[in-house]
Amino acid sequence: MQIGLDFNLVEDLVAGVDEVGRGPLCGAVVTAAVILDPSRPILGLNDSKKLTEARREKLFDEICEKALSFHIARAEVDEIDQLNILHATMLAMQRAVEGLHITPKLALIDGNRCPKLNVPSAPVVKGDSQVPAIAAASILAKVTRDREMAAFELIYPGYGIGGHKGYPTPLHLEALARLGPTPIHRRSFAPVRAAFEARGLQANCLLPV
Repeated sequence: MQIGLDFNLVEDLVAGVDEVGRGPLCGAVVTAAVILDPSRPILGLNDSKKLTEARREKLFDEICEKALSFHIARAEVDEIDQLNILHATMLAMQRAVEGLHITPKLALIDGNRCPKLNVPSAPVVKGDSQVPAIAAASILAKVTRDREMAAFELIYPGYGIGGHKGYPTPLHLEALARLGPTPIHRRSFAPVRAAFEARGLQANCLLPV
């Protein structure tokens, strides 16, 4: 049985937009916008969470090769702390769409709300399991962020970042309490703030002005 979405659903110059990284305690939130080429099908597109790492990596290269246009964007940790995670995610999605070198006729956004865009847009709940372009965007965003987390594992050993990708697993929470926050931890998130306070520090005083 073939796993994937129906490429016949790909519409001309419709961008799919998705994000990865709203829930983690550290690292940027990463977004992607993709306009697929109806004449160049990509077999096996699906919600990135339903694919193996090896399959995502292969599809990442194929999407970059075959898409009419794609752009990967982000909101950094300091922006998340200043704006909150929802607004930072909307900003990153906006950057992804604005970074496309082709202006889409419509942007379909995974989830239940849309960022402010200069093109028509519509939200699609669970869109990464329904819309091929959103599935492609989810793959680009996840592979990009996972690669970054693997790199941070080398810079900040002991936290297990390469494995849990920054999510609040028991291992991560234990390491956070034992080792303290790193510069890539989101100071506005409760477990990180608690780790600062346990050391007699105020997370707010360390936020960018």
